Amino acid sequence: MTVTVAALYRFAPFDDPAALRAPLLDLCAARGIRGTLLLAREGINGTIAGSAAAVAAVIAHIRALPGCADLDVKYSAAAAMPFGRLKVRLKTEIVTMKVPGLDPAREAGATVAPADWNALVDDPGTVVIDTRNDFEIGYGSFAGAVNPRTKSFGDFPAWWRDHAAEFAGKRVAMFCTGGIRCEKSTAFLKGEGVADVVHLKGGILAYLEQVPEAESRWHGSCFVFDERVSVGHGLVEVGDARDPS
Repeated sequence: MTVTVAALYRFAPFDDPAALRAPLLDLCAARGIRGTLLLAREGINGTIAGSAAAVAAVIAHIRALPGCADLDVKYSAAAAMPFGRLKVRLKTEIVTMKVPGLDPAREAGATVAPADWNALVDDPGTVVIDTRNDFEIGYGSFAGAVNPRTKSFGDFPAWWRDHAAEFAGKRVAMFCTGGIRCEKSTAFLKGEGVADVVHLKGGILAYLEQVPEAESRWHGSCFVFDERVSVGHGLVEVGDARDPS
């Protein structure tokens, strides 16, 4: 039986994320869902897997939470359950950047649809930055994208401050796996005084799903945080296939 996988996130103001945990955990457990969900005052993030009906029930529950009607979800499939267990955890941040005062729900940069992304990659006046860590980038990335060579997303602010002068006067276009790190990093850059900063809507996963391989600027596969390891165009499971280029 094919397993439905849903990568999801939403920056939303949760006054009491702890109160949201038990009902969400109970629903996931009752429906046989596995994966990881993170709850924080800034919103929700995670990837879950199960039957199509079970995943749909959990997504409907999350969309009913305050500020989550527009929950960002990217669906894919797996031949077998890609998670060993279920975790619903409370965190300080749903994606750790360690920059106080950021509000991606209000301050993130504009989005660029996957269909329009190639024009940015091809534009010499645009600097395209991969916000993922160096390990993930080893599986694949967009042609010509800057690799900050970070070990974790929390290293990105220091990297940017060390290199910001190199990108002065250019449009900055950023991308990540599903979009969450981009929303936070564009909010960070705007706070650093960068006026023209955008990010790939839905991240690499949306691009690989929507853009035909013949037109793609993507090289390699995309690392995902489950036992499939990585996916390719059409979100087809690739496995542990690092980019040789």
